[in-house]
Amino acid sequence: HQQVYTQHLYDSPPRAVTCDASCRYGDVQWHNGTILAIEEQHAEQVEHRLVALGEGCREVLAEGADFYAAPTVSADGQRLAWIEWDRPAQPWTVTRLMCQTRDAHGHWGQARCVAAAEESLQQPRFDAEGRLYCLSDRNGFWQPWGEVDGHWQPLPAEPADHAAAPWQLGTCTWLALGPQRYLASWFEDGFGQLGLRTPDAPTERFASAYTRFRHLAMDCQHIYAIAASPISPPAVIAVDRSNHEVRVLAGGAEILPPEQISLAQSIHYGKAGNQAHGFFYPAAGGERATPLVVFIHGGPTSACYPALDPRIQYWTQRGFAVADLNYRGSTGYGREYRQALHLRWGESDVADACAAVEYLAAQGLIDGRKAFIRGGSAGGYTTLCALAFHDVFRAGASLYGVSDPIALGVATHKFEGDYLDWLIGDPQQDAERYRQRTPLLHAGQIKVPVIFFQGELDAVVVPEQTRSMLAALQANGIEAEAHFYAGERHGFRKAENLAHALEEEWKFYCKVLEG
Repeated sequence: HQQVYTQHLYDSPPRAVTCDASCRYGDVQWHNGTILAIEEQHAEQVEHRLVALGEGCREVLAEGADFYAAPTVSADGQRLAWIEWDRPAQPWTVTRLMCQTRDAHGHWGQARCVAAAEESLQQPRFDAEGRLYCLSDRNGFWQPWGEVDGHWQPLPAEPADHAAAPWQLGTCTWLALGPQRYLASWFEDGFGQLGLRTPDAPTERFASAYTRFRHLAMDCQHIYAIAASPISPPAVIAVDRSNHEVRVLAGGAEILPPEQISLAQSIHYGKAGNQAHGFFYPAAGGERATPLVVFIHGGPTSACYPALDPRIQYWTQRGFAVADLNYRGSTGYGREYRQALHLRWGESDVADACAAVEYLAAQGLIDGRKAFIRGGSAGGYTTLCALAFHDVFRAGASLYGVSDPIALGVATHKFEGDYLDWLIGDPQQDAERYRQRTPLLHAGQIKVPVIFFQGELDAVVVPEQTRSMLAALQANGIEAEAHFYAGERHGFRKAENLAHALEEEWKFYCKVLEG
């Protein structure tokens, strides 16, 4: 019920620290008996604050900004840093790095802004000496910056994103260890890397068998992470710093023999200035000119990764190739690429999905006449736009997908309250643009079969959106079917529903191919 508790390690019951039903808490940090957290209060309007919580007390440390994230305290307890931003910005567009210092009486002084150019900042860190660092994309990628010789400046880093878009609180993809010394993960050609950077020495790399690293931690002997690989599910790993030996502490159980797994191949396609990226998974057996399923991730400012995804293996095991796309606007390829979807949602992403089919067919890897497209949430919107405005795909699947962005904007929450304005434009001033990019208004242009999957409890894409789209297609004589799940919200969680949706989608495509 969204409250904060403390729990001893041995047999005592949890103890409530907060008990305000109007408040929710996230990004919880512990420092010398004090709990730091982001507080979200639901009253007449939703407000966010940075608070300190203790036994029977609550202190507001910062308020007034629209959003807060990543509170962190220096080891000596004398400095506090956090990230904040105001609407209409998102945390991956423009944020501020703030810092407070304790005075001689132990009180926090006036907050000052350390960095706030036209940049996105995330994951502030202090080293053991109390110097402040942060990831910034000021130079084009999320890379470490810090206080060096009294100046705020970039640290030596790989020319790559060292984090994904901060959709969630509490992420950790890097650790500051001292002047120009840090542990980090970053993306190279979409593949995650893990390394220790020190001055005047080559980057020391670890755990090369894994392709995505999250929630890093470190002690004097080991590096820890939640890591994913192309052949095994996510696992908690420990890497010996002396000999680089990797030990799996939890998870990572084999679900398929490695020789049966289709491995990701990086693809880069499109003309100069409009190049897009993604991963291609050949069908089992390596046959060429097979049917293709194009995966469109949600967000849309998110990404896909070359780690084992059982859904992808489901398709490749059944004779379909898969293209998992990081269309323009995705994370992991720098700020300019991520910003490329500004006012272009429903155009650039759709063009990249269509271009992927053309590219793979030209390589002889798939049969371009047997291409299908699927996506959830924002990916469902791209799917429906591709089906409405282009003649490339034989059929498509929308999983709780957006068919009416105006309706989505009315019902959405504070965090994404201005997101559609950034993606498409102002609903009043750019009404014609919205009309042109609303699949529901162009259902008559869809000439191929479509299958829908929808949670009945979805408060983001409400079921009525999907029912309206389904009815419009059926009224036009288009083969369309839908599956509604009574206990699901925005994104399915129950194993039986996930399995059912995959089976029904596969049967649907097979029926299309047979027809």
